[in-house]
Amino acid sequence: MSSEAREWVWEHSSSRGAARLVLLSIADRVTDDQCISWASLTSLAKRTRASVSTVREAIERLLLTGELEQLDDLVGPQRSTVYRLPLASEAIAQARREQEEDNAVVSDEPVGPVRLRLSALRRYGIRPREVPESPARVRKTAVPETGRSRRKPAQRRTGHRHSDVPATGTQNRSEPDLNRRYSSGGAAVLSAAKWQVDPATHAWARQQGHLDRLGEQGLQTADAKWRAHRADHTPRTANAWAADWRSWITREHAPNRPNLYAVPGKNTAAPGGMTRTEAHTAALLAALDEPTGTEG
Repeated sequence: MSSEAREWVWEHSSSRGAARLVLLSIADRVTDDQCISWASLTSLAKRTRASVSTVREAIERLLLTGELEQLDDLVGPQRSTVYRLPLASEAIAQARREQEEDNAVVSDEPVGPVRLRLSALRRYGIRPREVPESPARVRKTAVPETGRSRRKPAQRRTGHRHSDVPATGTQNRSEPDLNRRYSSGGAAVLSAAKWQVDPATHAWARQQGHLDRLGEQGLQTADAKWRAHRADHTPRTANAWAADWRSWITREHAPNRPNLYAVPGKNTAAPGGMTRTEAHTAALLAALDEPTGTEG
């Protein structure tokens, strides 16, 4: 029966892109001529190689077009969501009626909307939902044998983590393990003091030559200066702090070089009341006065 549902999707569905893949994955688990299937967001994401957010948006589009129904009063194996392809079910039922008419077979079933037969679904692990998931989403405990399903957009679920599946896209890059403990979904914010230099950022400093230029001790000193100047800043995401830290290290001078720039901070004037220009000139003159070893 799943082959007939898939054939309907290929031939008659108006869905495109990720929505088409999601609908085909759901149709692949259709149990009988009622075109009822079950799937979880995680399983659909793995089968379509898409993110959970992409699958959720695709389901919402399919619900709005009427090519998919979400049966909130039923639950599938492992408490998965139960879906129905109403247009495919009606097309299959119509094709069977036409075939029976061609074969001069008179059916006792009344012509009309396809009604759910729960007794036929129990063998596949689909049953009425007995306990609501949360007070905010109270659902009926059973569906009558002759009841109609509800067609509505899928409910967004927040705060739910799916293992081994990216949360925001197939190109999503999660935060390093060093900073993950300060966030709950990759987008949480933390202070500069809590942000730690992750392996990727440390590898960047080595690849760009900053570690050789500053040395391990110099890099630690620059890191301490950065944290002191960022202590009062508004918390940011780990990625934002990493970018800011890299920019700071790029501008940092090696310990054995004269510092021709004023120390960043609230007061940009040089010590002794000199302006920044005067400090630069004094540093240049001091560098020119240093002995080179070639004097006669």
